Amino acid sequence: MINGLNWRNRELRQHVKVIDGLAAPTLVLKNTTYLNVYTKQWLEANIWIFNDRIIYVGEQLPKRLDDAEVIDCAGKYLVPGYIEPHAHPFQLANPEALAFHAARFGTTTLVNDSLTWNLTLDKKKAFSIIEEFNKLPISMYWWARFDSQTALHDEDEFYNTPDVLSWLSHPNVVQGGELTAWPSLLAGNDRLLYWIQEAKRLGKPVEGHLPGASEKTLTKMKLLGVSADHEAMTGEEVIRRLRLGYSAALRYSVIRPDLPILIEEILDSGLKNFDNMMLTMDGPTPAFMQKGIINVCLEIAIEKGIPLEEAYRMASYNAAKHFHLDEHIGSIAPGRVAHINILTDKTNPHPDSVLAKGKWILREQQVQEAEPIINWDEYGIGPATFDWDLDKGDLQFSVPIGLEMVNNVIVKPYSIEMDINVDDLGASGDQFLLLMDRKGTWRVNTTIRGFAPDIGGIASSFSASGDIVFIGKNKKDILLSWQRLKEIGGGIVIVHDGEVLAEIPLVLNGFISKESIGNLIKQEEKLKDCLKEAGYNFSDPFYSLLFLSATHLPFLRITQQGLVDIKNRTILFPATMR
Repeated sequence: MINGLNWRNRELRQHVKVIDGLAAPTLVLKNTTYLNVYTKQWLEANIWIFNDRIIYVGEQLPKRLDDAEVIDCAGKYLVPGYIEPHAHPFQLANPEALAFHAARFGTTTLVNDSLTWNLTLDKKKAFSIIEEFNKLPISMYWWARFDSQTALHDEDEFYNTPDVLSWLSHPNVVQGGELTAWPSLLAGNDRLLYWIQEAKRLGKPVEGHLPGASEKTLTKMKLLGVSADHEAMTGEEVIRRLRLGYSAALRYSVIRPDLPILIEEILDSGLKNFDNMMLTMDGPTPAFMQKGIINVCLEIAIEKGIPLEEAYRMASYNAAKHFHLDEHIGSIAPGRVAHINILTDKTNPHPDSVLAKGKWILREQQVQEAEPIINWDEYGIGPATFDWDLDKGDLQFSVPIGLEMVNNVIVKPYSIEMDINVDDLGASGDQFLLLMDRKGTWRVNTTIRGFAPDIGGIASSFSASGDIVFIGKNKKDILLSWQRLKEIGGGIVIVHDGEVLAEIPLVLNGFISKESIGNLIKQEEKLKDCLKEAGYNFSDPFYSLLFLSATHLPFLRITQQGLVDIKNRTILFPATMR
């Protein structure tokens, strides 16, 4: 059994016995008003559930109840559990903590990026752990990544044809992508084209990553097999994708909170069909999803005027249909997994109660606590260890080009005109920037401008490539941040004037936390406050740290290979071996 997609024959026979009155359901929701996503109507029905599956939706009550739990839902409104079609489950929080937090607000299915598994686990362990996630009441699906979205020394070790095809063939994997390496595809990368075609042959859509793409580029990508895209930044860009046959996820994220304006512009255009649109938060950090995920997007969609039934379909059925999972999730109908949100008002998408695989996650606003299921130690996932040390010899800066921040994630090159062979850059606005190999074998030294210029030192093992990022104006503070990072087993540490001001321990491989979302939010807010006081003027420093080495964004990136000019795909200054 994989992710509840298949029930054994004896279980299927048991489900039919419930209909025939030979066995009792485990849960009955009576006197409901529910949204039928197929007819787009609110209908009255009694709903029978057996363990994790919806057995019956209709006028009748079961002949047998035995020990069945019976809930009177008169005056309540039932909708399918919400689906996040584009989750990045490693943004400080770990995927299990994220899943339970999301479910408490009605998002009972997540389709997840697998990038961190690719970079930190061998294939056997990766497959083992994604199968372990099937034990959660939340449905957890995964992507098959085609690229690392950074410049690794040994990309083929992580992304090669045997491994990519194994991922695509796994039953828990429901799409290929997201395709951040699309320029390589257009430039003639036939291996990438082969992987895309294999995904399509297996009936799995391919997710693009096409910000600002022209009609011509979108058309080429459609011809080459891309099925969907979440990067539209205007209503016009959404409509362009829809007209070309794409599914479009409308984004409300910490760095691109575009959803309100997207909906306004879509409705102003006169669009009446919403069947191929979904909603996504595209990898929120903990504080941004404090009040939930898709429920927050839904509230915006409803307030902005998306017809009610269409809005709920965008949050559930449309995504299920896109991933060819509509026989299993995304609706309240016989045979579907029992993901159900119970609302007090049909216009209020924030659930009063939540069922996931037939289990109560939230019941009349009371969170039903659940024991952790994932044993991280079993997969060798624990505190990061470093058998090397950073010293002053590593803090030698002489390159003539630095990175200047334009916004949260985009950096442009600038000419370094001051003397950077000093121990403290003072009030210049420039800071040292060092990317150090996780194993301590190489380094890349430059400067950065615009990232909290008044802070002494930051050390972060939270980065796109998994290597260590150091930023700061004072070399002593940078070295102290490193010492503290080693002590806590990885994470993010801020030091100023010889004092540790804030830290977020990321004790699972130095990249994700074991803490609850609530505790993480407190740590996140404290760290953000420190950076804002030190001059960080953008909305999310965590994405800034994460994407310094991400090669799917312009204009200059610091990577394992060195400083990379993204537009020309050239290495301006290579990494230095230690």
